[in-house]
Amino acid sequence: MNRVYFGLAALGLLVATPALADALSGETQQQPLNWIAIFMFAAFALLTIGITRWAATRTRTASDFYTAGGGISGFQNGLAIAGDFMSAASFLGISAQIYTDGYDGLIYSVGFLMGWPIISFLIAEKLRNLGRFTFADVASFRFEQAPVRVFAAISTLLIVAFYLIAQMVGAGQLIKLLFGLPYPVAVVLVGVLMIVYVLVGGMTATTWIQISKAVMLLAGASFIAVSVLWQFGFSLDALFARAVEVKTGLAAAAGDPDPTAKGASIMGPGSFIKDPVSAVSFGLALLLGTAGLPHILMRFFTVPDAKEARKSVLWATGWIGYFYILTFVIGFGAIVMVATDGRYQDGTGALLGGVNMAAVHLSHAVGGDLFLGFISAVAFATILAVVAGLTLSGASAVSHDLYSSVWKRGAANSADELRVSRITTLTLGVVAVLLGILFEKQNVAFMVSLAFALAASGNVPALILSLYWKDCTGRGVMVGGLLGLLSAFILTLLSPAVWTTTFGLGDAPFPYSSPAIFSVPIGFIGIWLVSILDRSPKAAAERSRFRDQAVRSETGIGAFGASGH
Repeated sequence: MNRVYFGLAALGLLVATPALADALSGETQQQPLNWIAIFMFAAFALLTIGITRWAATRTRTASDFYTAGGGISGFQNGLAIAGDFMSAASFLGISAQIYTDGYDGLIYSVGFLMGWPIISFLIAEKLRNLGRFTFADVASFRFEQAPVRVFAAISTLLIVAFYLIAQMVGAGQLIKLLFGLPYPVAVVLVGVLMIVYVLVGGMTATTWIQISKAVMLLAGASFIAVSVLWQFGFSLDALFARAVEVKTGLAAAAGDPDPTAKGASIMGPGSFIKDPVSAVSFGLALLLGTAGLPHILMRFFTVPDAKEARKSVLWATGWIGYFYILTFVIGFGAIVMVATDGRYQDGTGALLGGVNMAAVHLSHAVGGDLFLGFISAVAFATILAVVAGLTLSGASAVSHDLYSSVWKRGAANSADELRVSRITTLTLGVVAVLLGILFEKQNVAFMVSLAFALAASGNVPALILSLYWKDCTGRGVMVGGLLGLLSAFILTLLSPAVWTTTFGLGDAPFPYSSPAIFSVPIGFIGIWLVSILDRSPKAAAERSRFRDQAVRSETGIGAFGASGH
């Protein structure tokens, strides 16, 4: 069966051939083909397939597929988590936001990073002690399994869908730029490779691809940032001053009535998020959303014990914090070195490949064709690995939480669970491709922020209250969690980013950029209200099991080596 999957991977790579020929001869070409970059890209793609092939020999059981058998060290897992987090949204999206709006783009860097103390102090250790494969194992530990797992599966699939959009858009634009392929063909190619990675290698392959690309991405981003700063004598003031000059000049050329103010605006807040409600809501989503992302939470089940889980958070926070400092320099470097360079503009003066490609163009400006190939390959591997992790978390929600735990009531064997997981993977791959094509023009960092809002509104209230409030009930988690999740989802659909920008339906009914300031309280209050009103015997039994849960979550007694709860 694995040979069939690897044949599918090779076929996916060959899909590019006819479209590439078209690009060479006709209208689909986006820019002259860069054969050095393409060669490095292909070499890296083959390397990741090789890692997947190796991982396939080590993936035999459901535990191997979902959690790499729990055999990843804290240092390794910290790098893999950092790799998961340093996604298209971080490398391409944050740099693009800073390139567009300057200082305001920092809200992503700060918001994404500040979620990690919440994970470190409130969740990580308890998660490893209580869980097995998914965060639903934790949220449903002392409750009736079916309702909570249904909520968890719905939440995971919605979050994964929005997060997948960002990764597919980033990957599609990158392949379109590099190969001159039509955007839909590029997205299909990404989808095929992503499906193969997950089907064959599972969490073992995903982990090692994450580790390898995290190291290379950190090295590449460091080189870009140092190269930019070197040209300004390692003076941030000089870099920022030049960026303001460039923005002022561009505003004057565009006929802006006050180009000086336009240029200076990149060094102050207000360019990206213009009203206080949106600013607070946006920050809240980024702050809490990290602690509710299913593909990040799933990583804590790959380590052998709670001590290694804590180490994972420590290492991940350090690498991620360092990387976000680099993105700030990269964003301003792109303003200075890319915005006015005709090599990176199309006939209308817009950036080739869209604004999400600012960091990729900067890599060429500082390192030439060879470094462009390296960064393109690493960025693509970054996206593929994150997409694989997301798909894996979505597949586990269906196969483990719905099929095994709810439908089969825990009686499903490992082979059946794996079969359902692989069917789900194929389905999610198709959905990811379709959504990636639909949301082509969106900034990838912003699309991820919408996934964060969903996670903050549904998963975080369910996790925090089930872990720390003894009167919480399963019915409260299910109803309140769904209220928070669905309110965030509906308000997101009604927001300007989706209603106006994506669907073109005119003025948005919901005027704010993020729903979190409304949907997060709905989630917490919904769980609290339904729980205190629940006086059923089942609720009393769930409350009585809080002490057992607390003991296991703090000590890990009975957690490791257990087959379940």
